[in-house]
Amino acid sequence: MIRQNKILIALFLISLFVITIACSTMYGATSYSFSTIWKAFVHFDPTNMEHLIIRSSRIPRVLGALLVGAFIAISGALMQGMTRNYLASPDIMGVTDGSVFIITISMIFLPNLQPLTLIFFSFIGSILGVAFVFGIAKITPGGLTPISLVIIGTILGMFLNGVSQALATYFQVSQNISFWYNTRLHQIDPVMIKWAVPLAIIGLVIALYVAKSVTAISLGDEVAQGLGINIVVMKVLTLVSVALLTGISVALVGKVTFIGLVIPHITRFLIGEDYKRIIPYAGLFGALFFAWADVLSRAINPPFETPVGVITALVGVPYFLYLIRIKGGKQHA
Repeated sequence: MIRQNKILIALFLISLFVITIACSTMYGATSYSFSTIWKAFVHFDPTNMEHLIIRSSRIPRVLGALLVGAFIAISGALMQGMTRNYLASPDIMGVTDGSVFIITISMIFLPNLQPLTLIFFSFIGSILGVAFVFGIAKITPGGLTPISLVIIGTILGMFLNGVSQALATYFQVSQNISFWYNTRLHQIDPVMIKWAVPLAIIGLVIALYVAKSVTAISLGDEVAQGLGINIVVMKVLTLVSVALLTGISVALVGKVTFIGLVIPHITRFLIGEDYKRIIPYAGLFGALFFAWADVLSRAINPPFETPVGVITALVGVPYFLYLIRIKGGKQHA
C-alpha cells in the first residue's frame, strides 16, 4: 500500500509538472496551440517565428521559473532550519541583495562577463551578503533574534540596493543591470541555464548532505552537539549551499522575493520537520509556485505582463505579517 501511494504521488507530481510546462509554454502575449508546440520540437523549422519563440523564449522561461523557484525555496528552508528563525529567507537576510551588489560592481568594471563568471560573482555576492548580516547581528546585543535579524537584513539590503543604484547611475550602466533589480523571466538567457544546472547540482548535493544535521540544529545546538554533529562545519556547508543556489538564481532572473519565506512553511506544514524530506519537497513546491506565478502574471492583463514579483508579493507580504504577529519573536523548536 505504501509503495502504491508513493507511485501515485510520483505520477501526480510528474503530471503536474507536465501540465505546468505545457500551460507556461502555450499562454502569453501570444498563445500557441499544443500542436504548434509539438511541431516546434518534432518538426522544427528555423524560418518559422513561432517555432523560434517557443524554443528560444517560452521553454527557457518555464525551465528558469522551475529551477529558480526550487533553488530559492530550498535556500529558504535551509536558512530557517539552520537559524531556527521562521522569518529567514534569502531576500530578507541580505543574500540576494549581496548578489545584485557584486553583479553591479562587476558590470561596471567587467562589462562583457561570460555566464560562468557572472554566476561566480553572484555567488560571491551571496556569501558577502549573508556574512555581513550575521556578522553585524553577532556584535549587536540581541541581534540574533528573529526580528533583529530581519531588521538588520532589511536595512543592509536597502543600503546595498541604494549603493548599487547610485553606482549604476554614476557609471551609466543602469540599463544594463536593471534586469537584476527585478524578476524578469522573459529575459532569461538559455546559455546561462546550461551553465547554471551543473553548478546547482553541487549546491543541491550539499543541501541533501546537510539535511540530517539541519534537522538536529533546528531542534537546538545542544541537541545537535549531543548527536555528535560538528555544528560549525555543517553551518558553513549550509551557507555555501544557500549562497550557491541563491547566487545562481539571481544571475538567472534577478531578485526573487518571498518564495524562500513562504514555501518552506507550507512544506513543513504538509511534510513535517525532517529536513531530509523538507528540502526535496520544498524544491518541488517552490518550482511549481514560481512557474504558476509566472503564468498568472501573463494572464491578468494580456497582452501586457504584470511583474511576477507582484504575484509573489500578494502571497508573501500577508504571510510575512502573519509570521511576525504570531512567531516573530520566537525561534522554532
